[in-house]
Amino acid sequence: MAETIEVDDHTYRSLEFAARVANTTAGEVVARLVAQASMPASVPPAADASGASSVIKVYADYDGHRTQGTYDPDTTRIDITSGPLAGRSFKTPTGAARAVVAHYKPGISPNRNGWSFWTLEDGSGRMLQRIQHS
Repeated sequence: MAETIEVDDHTYRSLEFAARVANTTAGEVVARLVAQASMPASVPPAADASGASSVIKVYADYDGHRTQGTYDPDTTRIDITSGPLAGRSFKTPTGAARAVVAHYKPGISPNRNGWSFWTLEDGSGRMLQRIQHS
């Protein structure tokens, strides 16, 4: 059985709005916010063999599970590095997001916007879409 929390009407409407925008539930919005607040202050970016930063560490919290990966800004590829999908690569953040949703909740539509599904693992709590056009 899931626990409940009480929020005022304004906060609940804001959560519902955020959930609609992210194509998720209000509970998942709260879970993501709690996870972001629990992140360490700074996580260094991933590096290639030469030591130069080439990929960006990302994660997604979905259905109570954290999936970590790396995002390559040159190719837009997401490589999943943790959980049951570890070792799989996807051409786009959206493809990777859909795979995560389909794995954990196969009975629902996996359609997601990958740019708002993945979070930068730098402690900022920013979504991947914040650097999409950097």
